Amino acid sequence: MSCPFIRRSRVPASLDAVTSRRAQAEADPRRLGIAPASVEAIWESIENLYRSGLHPAIAVCVRHRGEVLLDRAIGHVVGNGPDDPPDVRQVVVRPDSPFCLFSASKAMTAMLIHLLDQRRLIHLDDPVSEYLPEFAIHTKQWITIRHVLIHRAGIPTPPREMMTLDRLADPDGIMRILCSLPQTWRPGRQLAYHAVTGGFILGEIVHRVTGKTVRAFLEEEIRRPLRMRWMTYGAEGKDVDQIARNYFTGPPPIPPLHFLLGRALGIDFRTVIEMSNDPRFYAGIIPSGNVVASADDVSRFYQLLLDGGVLDGVRVFEPRTIRRAVAEQSYLEIDFTLTLPFRYSMGFMLGGEWLSIYGPDTRYAFGHIGFTNVIGWADPEREVAAALLTSGKPLVYPEIYYVWNFMRLIARSCPKVRENPWRIDGALAS
Repeated sequence: MSCPFIRRSRVPASLDAVTSRRAQAEADPRRLGIAPASVEAIWESIENLYRSGLHPAIAVCVRHRGEVLLDRAIGHVVGNGPDDPPDVRQVVVRPDSPFCLFSASKAMTAMLIHLLDQRRLIHLDDPVSEYLPEFAIHTKQWITIRHVLIHRAGIPTPPREMMTLDRLADPDGIMRILCSLPQTWRPGRQLAYHAVTGGFILGEIVHRVTGKTVRAFLEEEIRRPLRMRWMTYGAEGKDVDQIARNYFTGPPPIPPLHFLLGRALGIDFRTVIEMSNDPRFYAGIIPSGNVVASADDVSRFYQLLLDGGVLDGVRVFEPRTIRRAVAEQSYLEIDFTLTLPFRYSMGFMLGGEWLSIYGPDTRYAFGHIGFTNVIGWADPEREVAAALLTSGKPLVYPEIYYVWNFMRLIARSCPKVRENPWRIDGALAS
């Protein structure tokens, strides 16, 4: 018997009607040393996640050694949410359907900052106020770009007045609010995830240095050169209707998680979901939270980093830039926002040998999670670049096991091909 307090979408008896795949893109796993049964077991974990009814749409793309193992999707981009009537128009999700990445966007924003450093247009240990002079009040003149990238700037909580859809149309107003914020503690002292504030600061640095919005910079430096259909901050016009609709699913948020998330985002859980389906959300630029991309786009982005900054013959980053971006900066300590132990680099959440969001024995993995079960990551030891995109937004639920199992099976099925991926003679350093 289903619990009336848990919001779920309708799950068809046969999953074939709501499953799509780019079969021509998927390589024969045997050529990569992987049994076909292992690949199907990975996909079965996604089917089990979908059967929970907590994710109306799911898309995954997994690459191993540069070739696609899985590029599939299941569910509906719109029309099958918990509150959608049975007769509403439904659109089946495709592997190339775009999703909002939410906080997984931070990885792209961070790499744009590293690209500016690569070109010597900025230095990561420069104070933010060197580029945003108005930021230097309330002792914030000591906050460096590095502090922002590693969530130690000391301003993790956005004020509620900043978190409105109308405010997104006023980026100068957002910066005025951020500049007026007092610090919670001195920069560098405490680790506290900056869910929203850090992204706006980094995006404005890009704007001041290049004269372009962070949206235009991402498009010029990554999206267009790599011929990605999406991979952009937000969307406009008819493109908005193609983005997978986000749905509030699962049990009601309860304390203390509800409180912690509200403090991190500046607004409550359900309001975030409602805002994310509004065209104004996509018309604006949220550097920490509204990149729109397909699973293949995200997987290719991480493949770019695995391959030392070159993809399809196009060089974007130098190997040294990538090594610096993924170097550990926080050593499995308690994050005072998320209240959990995390390892961070300058822009990425890092894996671990025993405790890792990317599955067991993923010490060198790096990536980022997004609200709430969106994940993009790379595992250099196994040469894996992968993405899991979901449209359901449950907070805590038992079926999250299938998310973990998806990543566990990938780590178990893909053999390690680099014992020490950061050696100077390795592919990432070449």
